[in-house]
Amino acid sequence: MTLAAETPAPSPQPHADPNLLARRLGYAGLIPFIAGAIFVWLLVGRIDDEPFAFVVRALSTYAALILSFLGGMRWGLVMPSSQWHGPVPGYQRRALWTGIAFSLIAWMGLLMPPHAGLAWLGGMLIACYLADRKHYLELGAAGWLTLRFRLTVVASLCCFVSAAQI
Repeated sequence: MTLAAETPAPSPQPHADPNLLARRLGYAGLIPFIAGAIFVWLLVGRIDDEPFAFVVRALSTYAALILSFLGGMRWGLVMPSSQWHGPVPGYQRRALWTGIAFSLIAWMGLLMPPHAGLAWLGGMLIACYLADRKHYLELGAAGWLTLRFRLTVVASLCCFVSAAQI
């Protein structure tokens, strides 16, 4: 007797668009960016330095985490198709190296003064998207680029607006 649960799940289409859950979670991930930018905009000069610094640090840390997450996405895209024993194709090598680079770049943004760090992180979110335009095509995730573009625009704008207020 064969159970339906034993049937393997269909493999994802290489250029498929993100499903509804992925889109919803992606947009929900903008909430800390938007809330952080609003709080920075509303609170600058109106509250004590310590609580304000907490808000700025929270936004900066979240932006760095997202940038690092986006770098890790490349590793996730390479892992299923990678041959860990033998030569690594050039596009996979680039994806792995840039994945690590974006984590280090995010860390650098956290070490900067807040106004510079937020501007840096906003710019690096854009740079990550531009790199992903090529990597996602090579790694079979081109259908995600529209969502990535929208999320990048909002997230980077929130970083820039916040940096300008500090």
